[in-house]
Amino acid sequence: MPGKEERGALRLSDIDSANNLVELFLKRADARGDRPFLGEKRAGGWQTHSWREVADQVCVMAENLRALGLDAGDRVMLVSENRPEWCIADLAIMAAGCVTVPAYTTNTERDHQHILDNSGARAVIVSNEKLSAPLIPAIMRSGMAEHLIPIDGIRSYQGGQVALHPWSTMIEGDAAAARAAVEARIAQIGRGDTACIIYTSGTGGSPRGVLQHHGAILCNVAGAAEVLEQDFGLDDDERFLSFLPLSHAYEHTGGQYLPIGVGAEIFYSEGLEKLASNIEETRPTLMVVVPRLFEVLRTRIMKQVEKQGKVPNYLMTRALQIAAHPRKRLRDRPADLLIEKLLRPKVRQKFGGRIKAMVSGGAPLNPEVGNFFEAMGLTMLQGYGQTEAGPVISCNRPRAGIKMDTVGPPLKGVEVRIAEDGEILVRGELVMHGYWQNKPETDKALKDGWLHTGDIGHLDDKGRIVITDRKKDMIVNDKGDNVAPQKVEGMLTLQPEIAQAMVSGDRRPYLVALLVPDAEWAVEWAKANGEKFDMKALQDLPAFRTAVRAAVDRTNQDLSVIEKVRQFAFADEPFSTDNEEMTPSLKIRRHKIRERYGARMDALYKG
Repeated sequence: MPGKEERGALRLSDIDSANNLVELFLKRADARGDRPFLGEKRAGGWQTHSWREVADQVCVMAENLRALGLDAGDRVMLVSENRPEWCIADLAIMAAGCVTVPAYTTNTERDHQHILDNSGARAVIVSNEKLSAPLIPAIMRSGMAEHLIPIDGIRSYQGGQVALHPWSTMIEGDAAAARAAVEARIAQIGRGDTACIIYTSGTGGSPRGVLQHHGAILCNVAGAAEVLEQDFGLDDDERFLSFLPLSHAYEHTGGQYLPIGVGAEIFYSEGLEKLASNIEETRPTLMVVVPRLFEVLRTRIMKQVEKQGKVPNYLMTRALQIAAHPRKRLRDRPADLLIEKLLRPKVRQKFGGRIKAMVSGGAPLNPEVGNFFEAMGLTMLQGYGQTEAGPVISCNRPRAGIKMDTVGPPLKGVEVRIAEDGEILVRGELVMHGYWQNKPETDKALKDGWLHTGDIGHLDDKGRIVITDRKKDMIVNDKGDNVAPQKVEGMLTLQPEIAQAMVSGDRRPYLVALLVPDAEWAVEWAKANGEKFDMKALQDLPAFRTAVRAAVDRTNQDLSVIEKVRQFAFADEPFSTDNEEMTPSLKIRRHKIRERYGARMDALYKG
């Protein structure tokens, strides 16, 4: 086997020279052979599929898709939770010369119909009975799809013009003949050809189909792989734990094609409820996660340490103090050695003990959260991007100096400049070719080859991107002052009393907030105050409100005059994907929350 450095360099050159994603995958499969590739939990244990097995299924399925009458450029919709079949289906669709259209498992019937109508998908792959429930009526109403391929069995239905093809029949065939046919076909697919149409999760309106070409994703993979190889080294047993929805561009590139690019294993988490145990069981070396998850894990770790007594609490406090100092001080060394021996190993073990780095993206990470994990001995890299850019634009890396209030320097092959109004502009192979069948929005986003991100920021003295806010989310008060809501919301949710927050104040004299109290804290408060735990009833108690008010006041101490939250109201329930108040990547949907609570928040200005 080649040495680590040689192997890493070969990987990078392979990615740069690949014509398309399928070609890169088949090269990796040939090199890795019978080694494990995709892992899943079944019957209480982790089972794996080899690279060779997956490659055979990809090629056979590609030929069976062509046998259904699908042609080059046809769209195939994919609705599934993260599992090995997701990866196999995605690669098979591309190997057939078709275009993958991923859809969120949280989509409503209306969402599915919008994507079917807009994309014109001729075939749909669905995971199971539960996910088919909102999908099949949408297929019937749309009338676009001709084929339905269930991965697990679904009950027979009166499908009209839609033919049903069980997954098992789609992966049956002559693997050698299928491989030869796929190789001949993908020889005609270039980096500029469309790989997938990923619909944005829609924090502010109807989802738009982003045209991601093979080169956009390959450019991302090459840049990210370079960071891993140069800053951490690439070993022979790298393992990713896939948790975020693969229908999201961030996980699609970072959790699927980056592992393929570096020849790593991919294990699929069983979901949020079992994520902590899955991490300990699978012992990943790399994870791609969103900030909200880190916030939850930080709170959980802090509470566990607090219950362990004075010494662990002292060590955690000292660790945070040491991490907050910009330079290592000699006088901190004895305490740091003690922390490294007694505290950090226990925290690392909760993450499997092999983590090289955790990459945060999809939304801004509060620097305090990032600093906490750094203090606990876990390397945290905050990335930045959007679906329209493959999606990764930049990432913090040790070589450039990790600074938690930045999102690091641009990746290899990415050009960034700041417009006169502070908007971040991006150029390079990673930039989308446009929105599917939406020229007006394409023309707004792409001007003279530059992607207008809609984010406001600047470059620091070391070339790292600093983001201050979304251009369209910026609050402009009645005096014309600009306020970044995400900063204020992030600081509010660091308080133990507050789980979620949304602030408002456009064309108003001050900011107000809609708050979701932290459930665990509320349980403890009720017990300490002799009250029965009922969140709605607690919110009506003046003493409970006063306790939450204290948390808001503490936050206000660290905010400027225009950023201070003067009044607040409680939400009826947590923001979630189920009530459509959060995107699948756990960003709040401001327009949805305003639709529901606008009158309540407006009333805060009348008191």
